[in-house]
Amino acid sequence: MSDLSDLYQSVILDHNKRPRNRGKLPTATRYATGDNPTCGDNCTVYIHTDAADRIDGISFEGSGCAISQASASLMTTQLKGKNLPEAEAAYKEFAEIVKTGNAPEEFNELAAFAGVHAYPARIKCATLSWHAAIDALKQPAPNVEPK
Repeated sequence: MSDLSDLYQSVILDHNKRPRNRGKLPTATRYATGDNPTCGDNCTVYIHTDAADRIDGISFEGSGCAISQASASLMTTQLKGKNLPEAEAAYKEFAEIVKTGNAPEEFNELAAFAGVHAYPARIKCATLSWHAAIDALKQPAPNVEPK
């Protein structure tokens, strides 16, 4: 394996073993859930936005394969500080990487998922949390999960 492949594999393994922002966000004002019935992955994304409608808090809960869990973790780090159009642009970049395998030349943690394109059934695993986050951002605030 090349050094870059090793680095990308370590990014996925690290986010799967030590997920960032896992758990219910107590201050969430929006949330959405995504399910992948084909493989059993599920993910709920919790978001809190500031007065300018930028994400100032984001977390996820769910279960699934290493790809879905690592992607959800990485997604939370990538979307913090973004508004809906910026989050949609980040998702578009990520979706292009996982669907085509074409990644930016410079190091980008999102590129760690470029290998997913070789396994079409896993693309939904990788994008599940991203879809939930975009759906949550499109909800009118407050849209709080029932207790």
